[in-house]
Amino acid sequence: SGRTLQNFLDRIVAAAMPGRVVDVIASHSRSFGLERARRAGLPHAVIDPRAGGPPGAFRERLHGRLRDQGVDLVLLSGYLVRFPMSPEWAGRVMNIHPALLPGVGGRGFYGLRVHEAVLASGAAESGCTVHFVDDHYDHGPIILQRRVPVRPDDTPESLAARVFAEELEAYPEAVRLFAEGRLRLVGDRVVIVPAPPLEPET
Repeated sequence: SGRTLQNFLDRIVAAAMPGRVVDVIASHSRSFGLERARRAGLPHAVIDPRAGGPPGAFRERLHGRLRDQGVDLVLLSGYLVRFPMSPEWAGRVMNIHPALLPGVGGRGFYGLRVHEAVLASGAAESGCTVHFVDDHYDHGPIILQRRVPVRPDDTPESLAARVFAEELEAYPEAVRLFAEGRLRLVGDRVVIVPAPPLEPET
């Protein structure tokens, strides 16, 4: 639906998030994120992994577009195709998942399916996870998580709404840490470097 993209755009305009959106890419033409990009006057494209071609063609089309647009950081949101990683993009592709990884996640776990699984598990809490992307679905070094309680009367929809409210805060926070150069990959872990002390006023 492009709600996360809209959150980015609104926060950038309000100077509440660093950086700028330089391109919007969808894997199919039905993504409403493309319409949000059109309305904002942003470059946008559909790069369909099912379009065929020789092995690696999708990777080359996608990576080539990102290079051409001068992308520093890729933010996945509602992108249900596995991002084809390469060493070039290690530590430069983030994803947000609407559950606390490494719990409910993996191929096929998206949308309400995630929240249905959380409720079926009897978990006392859920939340969202921002992580760097690797070669597996919903996997890779965790940058940060935000938690919400699971209430006795929750439905998948009510839990989804509460988790999404946290996603709106968590993803921009992860981008800010990246922009400030405060994320360090140490093996399979992310270390957040403390912010430098403020210079005293003279």
